[in-house]
Amino acid sequence: MRIDETLDAYERELRLRRGLSENTVAAYVREARSLLEFIWEIAGGDVEEPMDLRGLELADVRAWLARSQAKGRSRSTLARHSASIRTFCRWLHRKGHTDVDAAARLKAPRADNALPRVLNQEQARRLAEHAGRLAASGDPLALRDHAAVELLYASGIRIGELCSLDVDSLGADSTLRVIGKGDKERIVPFGVPARRALTAYLPARAQLLVRPNRALFLGARGGRLDPRTLRKTIHRLAASAGVPDISPHDLRHSAATHLLDGGSDLRTVQEILGHASLGTTQRYTHVSSERLRAAFTQAHPRA
Repeated sequence: MRIDETLDAYERELRLRRGLSENTVAAYVREARSLLEFIWEIAGGDVEEPMDLRGLELADVRAWLARSQAKGRSRSTLARHSASIRTFCRWLHRKGHTDVDAAARLKAPRADNALPRVLNQEQARRLAEHAGRLAASGDPLALRDHAAVELLYASGIRIGELCSLDVDSLGADSTLRVIGKGDKERIVPFGVPARRALTAYLPARAQLLVRPNRALFLGARGGRLDPRTLRKTIHRLAASAGVPDISPHDLRHSAATHLLDGGSDLRTVQEILGHASLGTTQRYTHVSSERLRAAFTQAHPRA
């Protein structure tokens, strides 16, 4: 098979049989392509010609990872690449394209344990209120941005999940029906400020609408809001609000941390965030502990 034919078949496997999200599928296919092109580069072959992968072995995969490391990739990125390429090599072997599962014994580098970046509660309030002041102009895009900021912080959903929301994803009881990773559905609550911002935005949405569209958040041309556009908007709003530069995912981190700070239990936060593993949620306890330690050190006379 040629590289493109192999990757097309692999993409169908990821999307149809495993039900992975679009972003995950794109990343897995991109890394699989990188590995195949690397192998062909070493072999001196033509990527347009049919390929024979029967001799693929662990040393080839390790050499590919070593090149990524030489390019300065972080340990967390290398760990993510290792996981995705193990999936690809397992699929190649199952389909009979390789004699062995080349990555079965691949050990991923230990990921960095850096704590997530979060805003404190005052900074989050300033960001939301700043977006609200801009929305007071009545501009449809400013109203949309305010609703998006409030909802990201209130619900802790991912940016892709927010941009995938439809109008009928909104519940009358201030809840969202969210389709997360692996097409898993969950119900996520949100509070009064986000409800108010959404109520103000919905009439403005009609002004942005060009053709029938179920998307809750629309772009300037009337189509579904692109996550890249929203990411740029969050950076711009953070700068003009005078708070630390953050991404939409940092708002998710902030929401989770503030839930735990307020006394929520880990299982509840896990369910709200849509984490498959409680261990993923537990890292936010470290953020809360660091804040507690900082407050103690600053305030206690014998700290």
